[in-house]
Amino acid sequence: MPSVDVADEFETINKLLAPLAHPEWGRGLRDDVAVLPSRPGFDLVLTKDAIVEGVHFLPTDPLDTVAQKLLRVNLSDLAAKGAQPFGYLLACHWSGRCGWPEREAFAEGLARDQAEFGVHLLGGDTVATPGPASFSVTLLGWVAKGRAVGRAGARPGDLVFVTGTIGDGVLGLMAAQDRLSLAPERMASLVGHYRTPMPRVAFATTVRDLASASVDVSDGLIADLEHIAKASGVRIELDLDPLPLSIAAQSWFEGRVDAEAALLMLSTGGDDYEIALTCRPEAEGALRREADRQHLRITRLGQVTAGQGLVARHGGRVLEPVQGGWRHR
Repeated sequence: MPSVDVADEFETINKLLAPLAHPEWGRGLRDDVAVLPSRPGFDLVLTKDAIVEGVHFLPTDPLDTVAQKLLRVNLSDLAAKGAQPFGYLLACHWSGRCGWPEREAFAEGLARDQAEFGVHLLGGDTVATPGPASFSVTLLGWVAKGRAVGRAGARPGDLVFVTGTIGDGVLGLMAAQDRLSLAPERMASLVGHYRTPMPRVAFATTVRDLASASVDVSDGLIADLEHIAKASGVRIELDLDPLPLSIAAQSWFEGRVDAEAALLMLSTGGDDYEIALTCRPEAEGALRREADRQHLRITRLGQVTAGQGLVARHGGRVLEPVQGGWRHR
């Protein structure tokens, strides 16, 4: 890793980050580069995301969960392409609040998720900043040659699905900010999802084999499905009635007077890191069987038709976009 004018940078690298390095390709973090092998029959897939204190995580969030979220938002991107993770490059911009205990916690969070998801650190950089703290990862993965699933493959007649549940990201942020009033176990569940979302890495092979288009739900379900519609040159007709909610989100939803506004908030809030995908109708059975095998919830939310853009419905009525959300037309 390149040096910077920070007294403890090398100690941070040698004691905290070098143990995370890939045993063969990371060169012990003693070099300025990683040298990767070619893999015949596979494409190398790369993605990069950054998270900034006060924007993507709260100043009060523990740095071990910040590290885990950093890896997981990138892992989610790879899973939506049907790729398996391999390794990552890391950039740490430590602020004044990132003393040695905080840096240790950050490295511990990375170590936990490296073990869970089978990735290793390949290299990167660390610098000091007056703040806020920020971190970024460039994640590398492999997918069978020519098989990466993009946003542009949806066709009229395809069905639309989403894994897991929607809305825990935005509700988790509200819970972490003490802006919700729910039972303690519900609050803890939502905060846990916000801090350490679960990327659907194990579902990546199913996405590769069965999806015609796919995207991870980071910007909000509606916005991310709109990305598919635009890239594919099609229209997506979305039904919000069966929007899958967690027990905690359902508990919050049941207390809402305006169900429509609540559904819109959940489906536009973002930070869910589920996979939204389209597939041919004949693939639905296999898709559901594989989800069942993995004990993963999957919900059909609509279909792809000829046209452009996205149309959302609730109670059979069409919603139209307005600033800050959607409303009935």
